[in-house]
Amino acid sequence: MTARARGIDTRAPRSALVTGGASGIGAAIVARLEREGAEVRVLDLRDGFDVSDPRAWDGVEPVELACLNAGVLTGESDVSRLTDEAYARALHTNVDGVVYGVRRLGAVMEPGSAIVVTASLAGLVGMDSDPIYSLTKHAVVGFVRSVAPQLAERGIRINMVNPGIADTPMLPADQRAAIGAAGFPLLRAEDVAEAVLIAARSEGTGEAWVVQPGREPVAFRFPSVPGPRTPEGRGMRPPI
Repeated sequence: MTARARGIDTRAPRSALVTGGASGIGAAIVARLEREGAEVRVLDLRDGFDVSDPRAWDGVEPVELACLNAGVLTGESDVSRLTDEAYARALHTNVDGVVYGVRRLGAVMEPGSAIVVTASLAGLVGMDSDPIYSLTKHAVVGFVRSVAPQLAERGIRINMVNPGIADTPMLPADQRAAIGAAGFPLLRAEDVAEAVLIAARSEGTGEAWVVQPGREPVAFRFPSVPGPRTPEGRGMRPPI
């Protein structure tokens, strides 16, 4: 099945921005977009752009595609040893950085533009090696799904990619060694970058594109939850 047959717009964006674009998945996204001919602006802490600072977003200009990719681990599996600093850094980078970015971009982007957020498989399942990272990615998943309808009214699509474990500098050396010893496959950053383009070109919005080694990216089907019953015995959604 072709990309167009799957409902995907195959046009390349002329302009894009990537947060956390100096290394890892972000750098792979930048390279992939540049191969498509896009003019890409990299917003990275290395260059003085702090995604968790709301004032930093004030001067960000509209683009056709915004990739909100910046993220950090806490590096702590035991919540009883979690420091205030590690907790705050993860929340500010992983959650605030997405919310502030979407707030600004939702106000300035033109109809037909798209936002893709780098979430994680840890936002769909638990991650006992870093519960706070999982918490932040669950927050991102809920936010993207919830904000999608209002952005759609302005003609802006927002989707996310939810990769499994990728072989990037973000992965601690001890975990990389343990994963290698177990024979568990790791994603390449380039695999995630390719999924970002698929999510960006999808005609849907509020979607989570799962990325796993050896598989094509696939839009995750969120399960239904039981709702209240009406006198007629049918479920209904809340009117808000």
